[in-house]
Amino acid sequence: MKIDWRKPLHGYYLKLAPCLDRLPLDAVLLLMRLVLGSVFFLSALTKVDSGGITQSTFFLFEHEYALPLIPAALAAYLATLAEFSLSLALWAGLATRLAAVGLLGMTLVIQVFVYPGAWVTHGLWAASLLTLILRGAGLISLDALLSVWLPGATRR
Repeated sequence: MKIDWRKPLHGYYLKLAPCLDRLPLDAVLLLMRLVLGSVFFLSALTKVDSGGITQSTFFLFEHEYALPLIPAALAAYLATLAEFSLSLALWAGLATRLAAVGLLGMTLVIQVFVYPGAWVTHGLWAASLLTLILRGAGLISLDALLSVWLPGATRR
């Protein structure tokens, strides 16, 4: 007698899928914002000390990162400012889509010009950032809170 193992799995799937479809996406969006914000915020922390941007940061931007289109010192300042400000925006869920676009751009620059071999990590970041761009911050965010008061704002 041959047992068809697909039937019980199919039955479980048919029962489980509708339950999962009803779960709110907001908790997942919050998790994405917190984790991605942490990745970029922790990266920014490695670039500074009590005196500002470290000399090792300038060295890295000049020698290891060596972006072709922008001076190394300017890139160091812009990257540090972007990592701090955009990660804070993600954490708060404030202008989330705009922050995610900025971090996606930064991710693409890192992928193309700095660490092309790290495409798996950057792909995960990009997929999560694209989700935030497409879906927004969710209900657990300042974006959702502000949408109550802003005329014409869309609510999800």
